[in-house]
Parts: sequence; structure tokens; C-alpha cells
Amino acid sequence: MSTYRIFNADDAVAYAKTYGHYAHPEQLLQADEIGDGNLNLVFKIRDAQGISRLIVKQALPYVRCVGESWPLTTDRARLEAETLLAHHRHSPEHTVRIIHYDPELAVMVQEDLSDHFIWRNQLVQGIEYPGTGQRLGNYLATVHFYTSDFYLSGREKKAQVQRFSNPEMCQITEDLFFTDPYTYHELNRYDSALAPLVDRLSANAPLRTAVAALKHQFLSHAEALLHGDIHSGSIFVAPNRLKAIDAEFGFFGPAGFDLGTAIGNLLLNHCAAPGLFTPEVAQNQQHARRTDIHELWTHYHTCFNQLVAQHANDPALAVSGYAEQFLQKVWRDSLGYAGTELIRRTIGMAPVADLLSIRDEQQRWAAESQALHLGHSLIVQAADSQHPLHHGCDALFTLLNVLPEYAAVSA
Repeated sequence: MSTYRIFNADDAVAYAKTYGHYAHPEQLLQADEIGDGNLNLVFKIRDAQGISRLIVKQALPYVRCVGESWPLTTDRARLEAETLLAHHRHSPEHTVRIIHYDPELAVMVQEDLSDHFIWRNQLVQGIEYPGTGQRLGNYLATVHFYTSDFYLSGREKKAQVQRFSNPEMCQITEDLFFTDPYTYHELNRYDSALAPLVDRLSANAPLRTAVAALKHQFLSHAEALLHGDIHSGSIFVAPNRLKAIDAEFGFFGPAGFDLGTAIGNLLLNHCAAPGLFTPEVAQNQQHARRTDIHELWTHYHTCFNQLVAQHANDPALAVSGYAEQFLQKVWRDSLGYAGTELIRRTIGMAPVADLLSIRDEQQRWAAESQALHLGHSLIVQAADSQHPLHHGCDALFTLLNVLPEYAAVSA
């Protein structure tokens, strides 16, 4: 019989005292529920001075932002904990530390990151953390390499793919990224002014074909153990530091999906900048996002190549030139998945603060329209293996300079 029950604040404190391995558990006295995401309960466990010492996180048996009408497996807590534990083994400096987890209660105790900040919130406020793109690139390259066929034996890799099978959470991703935004789904949310553009996207045959190919890759290419939801809201930052959290969508999939999700969110902030800041600050903000993307890809590329050269265990995959060929595919996939992230965050059920924080309606529409145009261009052009986009970040940044203005697309 299951022991699962939904925690309240007192339950969270008692659990932290027992399983938090805190030096003075008797000093843990109160819990504040701070979960602002779509899925889980999150408690900050505080001591007598009100200082947060630990985090207790529990998976609810339904989608929190919708309610009990959308049931959801609590096994995602096990998958999240085991994904983070696996990533922490390979990249401890960039992965939140899991202190304890209980698959029956779907609960885990994590290190407290109160000295860090959620990256998206900082970006929306115009607060920069130089080098974050570099750290993110190194994190993703490291965890992807050590969970890939380049490093794992065939037998071990196949066992890991089975262990991290995550069909229910992957189904959510499959719907939100590749299906719902291109249909008239009841959960889609967008300004009525965007309706003509949304209609054109759903009727665009080349776009739909390219999205189908991206979905098929997502379904069938088990290249590495992905974080699965690595956007700016699931990354904590501090000066010279980065920690990835929230990996309940972890599974073995195409490496470019993680990169594309991260790049797509940086591009969303790029599109939003003119509506969030004065022209001069917005220009600086957009330059910073381009720097982040450039660092993310170049450090991913360099780090992955170095790991293959030094630690690849499969002699066939380690042959000179193959890692670079694989990375060219990863970059192409990243561009396509970045496009799906731009579109689904603009018209799907999970909008982002970058766009929602724009107070002026016309400016918000302009940012949303640019995000949709950019998403469309990335998806379609990534599907063309001869397109200049595949030559690197400079071609992507050129594309940002030629996006149509809102007035032209809304006429």
C-alpha cells in the first residue's frame, strides 16, 4: 500500500529534520511553501533566525497549475532525483545537490540555494552574470558526454535508457512543443492580435513537416541523459556560479533538445528586451544574450570535443572527425528545437516572464510577433542542411537583424 500523502509545512519541517543531514536538526523550525512552477510543492526550511537551510520538494499527483483534472505520475520525483544525482556525479559544480529522496512519498531534500538567483528573474530585471553561457555549455557538454555512447558501453547505455524511461513527462513535452501550438488547442494562450500569425503558422506545410521531423527525433534519438527542461527558469546563478535544478523531465533524448531549449529562452529575452528597457539598455541586453548564446555553443563544442579525445571508450566513435560530425548535427538540432521553444512559449500554455513583464501592449505584441517569426525561421532553416545557419552563431545573429517589425506582420 502506498505511503504517499501531500505534505504541509509541518510535514516538510519534520522530514527535513529526519533526512536533511543538517548538523543541528532541532534548529529547523518552520517551512515556507514557495513553489511557483506548474507541478510541485517546494518548501524552504528555516531555522530559528529565519535563515533558509534546506529545500524540501514534493511532486503532486496532478499538474499544479491546472488542478486534479490533469493527473500526473509522482514517479517523476524519482526520475528528477536520479537525473540530478547522475548529473551531479559528472558536473557537481553545476548541479543542485540531492541530499535524500523517497520515491514512495515523491519527496526529496535538496541543498539550499538562497545565495543564488533564478536566472530568468535576473534577465528580466537586466541584471547580468558574465560567463553564465560558458558555464551552461560546460555543464551540458559534460553530462551529455558521460551519459552517451561515446563513454558508456552499449549494455550500460541500454540499461540506462530503460531506467530513465519517462513516458508521461515526455508526453507533456511532445504535446506542448510539437503538437498543441500548431492546432486550436484549448490550453493555448495568446493575444488576439496574434491570431492571424498563429493561423498562418498552423497552415504552413513546410513548418509542420519540419516540426514533425523534430518530434520524431525527440521520440527516437536516445543520445544522452537530458535535463529535459533546461530553460532560464530552471537555472540558479550567482557571480561565477551556476546550478541546474528541476529535472523531472529528464530522459534519454537528442542532445540538441537541451541546447535548443536553453538557446530558445535566451532568444525570448532578446525579443523582449525592447519592451522591457530603454533603447540603450535594450541594445546592451540583446548584445549580452548573443554573448551568452555564443559562449554556450562554443564551450559546449570545445568541451565535448575534448572529452571525446580524452575519455571516449568506443574506438569506432572516437575515430578522428566523427565527434565533429556529431556536433554539427547537435547544432542543427539545437536551432530547430530553439524554434519550437520560441513558438510554444509565445502561444502555448506555459508563457514566460520575459514576455509577460512587458507592460505596453503594443510592445508586447511586437516582441511576441518577433518570437514567432524567429521560431518559424529557425525551424524551417534548420531543416535545410545547406542553410548558412549551420555555419555557426554568426548566421543566427544575422537572422536576428532581419526579423520583420510587428507593424508589417500584423497588417
